[in-house]
Amino acid sequence: MNFQFFATCPRGLETILVEELQSQKAHKIKSTDGGASFEGDLETMYRVNLYSRVATRVLSRVGQGIYENEEDIYKATFKLDWPAWFKVNQTIRVKVTGVKCPLKSLDFVTLRIKDAVCDRFREVGVLRPSVDVREPDVRIHAYLTQNEYQLYLDTSGDPLYQRGFRDVSVIAPLRENLAAGILLLTGWKAGKALLDPMCGSGTFLIEAAMMAINQPPGMKRLFGFQKLSHYDEALWKKIHNEATHHMKPAIFSEIYGSDMDLRAVRVSRHNLKVAGLEEVVKVMQSHFTELNPPQSEGVLVTNPPYGQRIGEDEDLKEVYPIWAQHMKQSFGGWDTYFLTADLEMPKAMRLKPSKKTPLFNGALECRLFEIKMVSGSNRKPKD
Repeated sequence: MNFQFFATCPRGLETILVEELQSQKAHKIKSTDGGASFEGDLETMYRVNLYSRVATRVLSRVGQGIYENEEDIYKATFKLDWPAWFKVNQTIRVKVTGVKCPLKSLDFVTLRIKDAVCDRFREVGVLRPSVDVREPDVRIHAYLTQNEYQLYLDTSGDPLYQRGFRDVSVIAPLRENLAAGILLLTGWKAGKALLDPMCGSGTFLIEAAMMAINQPPGMKRLFGFQKLSHYDEALWKKIHNEATHHMKPAIFSEIYGSDMDLRAVRVSRHNLKVAGLEEVVKVMQSHFTELNPPQSEGVLVTNPPYGQRIGEDEDLKEVYPIWAQHMKQSFGGWDTYFLTADLEMPKAMRLKPSKKTPLFNGALECRLFEIKMVSGSNRKPKD
């Protein structure tokens, strides 16, 4: 039996999400800003949750239609068979998102949807589910446009970028699914040298290490679908065991990280250890400008410090040219990628990017700059 789903992802990674959905045999895939709709059976949904490196949530659509006011949405929600999807003793949370929604209060709509779900349970029994906004068993999402509503059950639970093992972070951590998407955008493949010279809490390193040993990102976490009534435990165990069988040994895979901050180095090493990936990556303390490339060619990818992360006393306009000079002198033959909210970074580095990919780190608009390094200066001499 096929169901209708919608997978969300960071804006800018929709193309990669579509490729992932295709690899899990999803049908009728349609990309939109910030995600993609698709059809599939339970196995497809389980696999997308387990294997997708860029999805944020996988939502199962249970209702849609036209509305004029809050009462229309209440009635439409009440008609749905919520008792068939989860038990009355499970806690719920309702989240409403609106785009050009004419209703005065999304909070009031949220309350009416919650009331409709609870009233539906009361119609078939004497009890109603309780609300838990922090750690609910079941998450219900509503998406409202100018005159249309869509209602979803969340099959992921916690957002999928929570891989299940992040323990410690430093300031402004990069979300895991964005980091994974950037690695996929670079074209890096396991076996080729990868370096993050400003690794922070090690997000790029962990995502690359999982790719190198063929470990699905959802391997060590629980999912929302495991608390829904139609959960097929035998099918899920089969899929999970198959993924375990295809994993490679956790051995060093030419993945390197460094940071000038000793605390960041320690945090990266700790997070890699918690993830069971400490043997796959080498992490050292070093300033970027004192770092020698570990191989003659490879991929350098980093989310460099900017704004609050670097401190107000350091002038980035002075730091960028120093980085660029070191890259020209030492990293010839490397493809370098910088994710930054500073759109003037390449100009300040006096390096011309070959690609500028718009991405969003949460609500923060960024660019992924691709700069292919050659030996010596990239600037052409004047006639």
